[in-house]
Amino acid sequence: MNWLTNFVRPKFQRLVAPREVPENLWHRCTICGHMVFHRDLEAALNVCPHCGHHLRLKVKARLQMLFDDGLYQRIELPKVADDPLKFKDQKKYIDRLKDARTKTGETDAIIVAHGRMGGQAVVVAGFNFDFQGGSMGVAVGEGLVAAAELAVVQDAALIVIPASGGARMQEGILSLMQMARSTVAVDKVKEKRLPYIVLLTDPTTGGVSASFAMLGDIAIAEPGAVIGFAGARVIETTIREKLPEGFQKAEYLLEHGMVDMVVPRRDLRDTMIRVVSLLRNRSPAAPVVPLPIDAPDPEVAGA
Repeated sequence: MNWLTNFVRPKFQRLVAPREVPENLWHRCTICGHMVFHRDLEAALNVCPHCGHHLRLKVKARLQMLFDDGLYQRIELPKVADDPLKFKDQKKYIDRLKDARTKTGETDAIIVAHGRMGGQAVVVAGFNFDFQGGSMGVAVGEGLVAAAELAVVQDAALIVIPASGGARMQEGILSLMQMARSTVAVDKVKEKRLPYIVLLTDPTTGGVSASFAMLGDIAIAEPGAVIGFAGARVIETTIREKLPEGFQKAEYLLEHGMVDMVVPRRDLRDTMIRVVSLLRNRSPAAPVVPLPIDAPDPEVAGA
């Protein structure tokens, strides 16, 4: 009996017991509902292979996708006060910051990196939506200023990739001031005649879209990205009218002239390289050949 209880039964139970499958191995597409294996999703750059829906992409994966050989160098961002207003709602702001830093391993919602893209020098400021919804506070403003200054020093194109819910309410007026600071920083890049390109991802809203995100020399958007200022429901409630189908989506903005192109994620790197090359190439596309000056016709000259 002991042999059956201690040996046979446990072995049989292990054989028939359901195996535990980690939850993060499969991801459900929010549009078509299909389950996609995590490795297949990573290989497709977080684009659903069934319907083509562009799921949000982690900022580090995006940087690795854009830079040559996935290599880039991050810069250390200026230090700022963590909680300048001593803000507290249901939870202290300083505690929210600690939770976000523990979750993401980052100090704030922006990463500034520089490297090569198609052999060309570029500086990229990418937003991390996982850090408090990519909201823009003083630290993010400092990051944008640092990115602009680095682009000027390195004579490089500046690429900004917003993914944000807007200004960070816990920093109040200090957060709103970053709209003006980031705009001034962009102007410094443009004064040096350096390319400033914005890659609009899902979502780009609030004070971010009302400042630097809409000032690019070229505005590129990912398919299906939500881009706007106020939310669609807020607008509908305010104007008391039904909004058009696809309002605030990238394709709608392209149709109405708010963005220059909508590019699938698999084509983004090649498109960005081509755009930067066109904006940086200040010389003629081909050698300039002087046209021969014909001698005047004697009959015409005699007349």
